[in-house]
Amino acid sequence: MSFGQNVAATKIELFKYKKSSQVAVMVQGILDDKRKVLLKNIEEMIEEASKARGGIWEPLQDIYSSVNEAYLALGASTVDSVAESTPPVMEVDVHVRRVVDVKIPALSVTEKDTKSMPYGFADTNSSIDRAAKQIKELMPKICKAAEYENSIFSLAKALEKTQKLLNALE
Repeated sequence: MSFGQNVAATKIELFKYKKSSQVAVMVQGILDDKRKVLLKNIEEMIEEASKARGGIWEPLQDIYSSVNEAYLALGASTVDSVAESTPPVMEVDVHVRRVVDVKIPALSVTEKDTKSMPYGFADTNSSIDRAAKQIKELMPKICKAAEYENSIFSLAKALEKTQKLLNALE
């Protein structure tokens, strides 16, 4: 049935109109429920993201100061060569989960078994070791915060689309 055209006033047209009206009300209820669930999930994610972000900034400042000390003490070429020769010690796996038909990435960080550093102690100082240890401890928290931030943006986009559909139905 198309709206805005002349419609014959018959019982069949009345039944079609009632049926499409019932369907529109039912779809509006479903979309409203979806909107409520999305809002609840966004609120939970915002709370979790703020908790995750809270413990990141101070250790990151310590890491940056350690790296800065290393650059000042050893020079850029030495620090860069140490960074290039160091093998990856962590692996990040991405799994996708669905919340109300919205794909949300879930990150898991696993440590590789590395017992020794590939650089010698004669060429470096303790600031490089300190920075490497701190970033190794902080990386799972950074990934968790990134996961929450990405989830919030994905849920917000889905909420925006749902809200547009609701507005169109009204």
